[in-house]
Amino acid sequence: MSGTPDPRPTPEAGGARHGLPHALQALRAIVARELMKFGRQYGRLVSALVRPLLWLAVFAAGFRNVFGVAIVEPYDTYIPYEVYIAPGLIGMVLLFNGMQSSLAMVYDREMGLMRLLLTAPLPRWWILFAKLAATAVLSLAQALAFVIVARLIGTELPLLGPQTPALLLAAVCGALMLGALGLLLSVHVKQLENFAGTMNFVIFPMYFMSTALYPLWKLEEAGATWVWQIARFNPFTHAVEWLRFAMYGKDPGVSPWIVLGTLALCFALAAWGYDPQRGFGQLTKRGS
Repeated sequence: MSGTPDPRPTPEAGGARHGLPHALQALRAIVARELMKFGRQYGRLVSALVRPLLWLAVFAAGFRNVFGVAIVEPYDTYIPYEVYIAPGLIGMVLLFNGMQSSLAMVYDREMGLMRLLLTAPLPRWWILFAKLAATAVLSLAQALAFVIVARLIGTELPLLGPQTPALLLAAVCGALMLGALGLLLSVHVKQLENFAGTMNFVIFPMYFMSTALYPLWKLEEAGATWVWQIARFNPFTHAVEWLRFAMYGKDPGVSPWIVLGTLALCFALAAWGYDPQRGFGQLTKRGS
């Protein structure tokens, strides 16, 4: 009969919820949600800037004449110590925000928001990638704010020029890698109470056993062989070195491959961990 509605869904109604347009819409929605949430958390930006600026203004000034930086790659001349540690402080901003995203994932999971999001009609890895992209966007925004304030207090960095695209690529990949590490850690952190200890166990060794504050040859020269060996294989070291070499338009060597490899490995393990059937996360079985 002509007056009876057809119960079958139209192709437009079914296709609107699947495919690339739906996936991109979900990506935009998740990134926009994280940006809006960050915009309401004024203290988060302040804390993200205070930490590296304190190192730049106080630590670098106090140790300027203690830590001499020889003329080694990527530098063509002697540089002030604050110029040397600036890429490491940018890496600090990316590292802390990547770990902060892990806290947000644990909080969303405890409040039930993450479980609701994971039931969306999209591949689970895509939802996790959207969360990772949102983390990277926030990390880069905070890093840019740090660079602007550092420039205002007199730290000049070679950011603009032919090397700018390579520098942006290094920053984006570093932010994604550290965000993927935070994503992986959120699989294991079951409750907010356990977050602080886990993060301290990860953040401080990763930061201090790297080239963020001193070059590798200084560690080797000082006889700290085991610290030197750890720093050589620390992915954060290679994220910082990629940034440092990109600033001066020099070849970063194997650093990009180590950063990209760590990114792929951490994201793959996180996607597997968030699978309740195969992964070790078993999120749907966690009642507390």
